[in-house]
Amino acid sequence: MTGSGVTVAIIEHTMQALLRLADRLVVLDQGRRLAEGAPGDVTRDPAVVEAYLGKRWVAHAQNLRP
Repeated sequence: MTGSGVTVAIIEHTMQALLRLADRLVVLDQGRRLAEGAPGDVTRDPAVVEAYLGKRWVAHAQNLRP
């Protein structure tokens, strides 16, 4: 075993909570994977924005860039 850690599956629609808790997100829409990766990257993905976050999120997501 090369690495160990903890994986926690959280089903949540409150993105603010997830951004503070997770270092990696997998976003599903009707059982289909839309995006996965770092929270800042995932929240800027156009498919995620369209499916979950709406246009208001775009301005907020821009502030999450490192």
